[in-house]
Amino acid sequence: MTGTEVLVALVIAVGLVGILVPVLPGSVLVLLAILAWAVSLGTATAWTVAGLASVLLVGGTVVKYVVPGRRLKASGIPASTQWMGAALGLVGFFVVPVVGLFLGFVLGVYLAEVGRVGQERAWPSTMAALRVVGLSILIELVAAVAATWVWIIGVVVT
Repeated sequence: MTGTEVLVALVIAVGLVGILVPVLPGSVLVLLAILAWAVSLGTATAWTVAGLASVLLVGGTVVKYVVPGRRLKASGIPASTQWMGAALGLVGFFVVPVVGLFLGFVLGVYLAEVGRVGQERAWPSTMAALRVVGLSILIELVAAVAATWVWIIGVVVT
């Protein structure tokens, strides 16, 4: 492996961790690293790899938002609850390092559901939202790992 490939591999690894711990834009880092590799090589194979990785990551991002959104609607969780979760998730991101986004989202969904359906019925909705968040993370991670494997194959081929 060349120095560039080692650096790209490290950035991809950081991106994969960033998906699991939402501090860094994981998929974006993976994509930028693969694009930098393609630019450094400049071959048709490298650009094909970058194109395939881009399709996987963009597709994963679209699915990451579409599927969980549909699941939340099917669970009966309204958009206002989702927005409350997103708003408190954003606040939590800045207040509590590393896990604040996750904690804020859960708290926001719970508080919105308490206001909507009462304390007794809020927890099932919150648990449904947690499952959807987990699904969203899993979808993004699978897409990024697939893009990483495309890059690894590209490195071996070139």
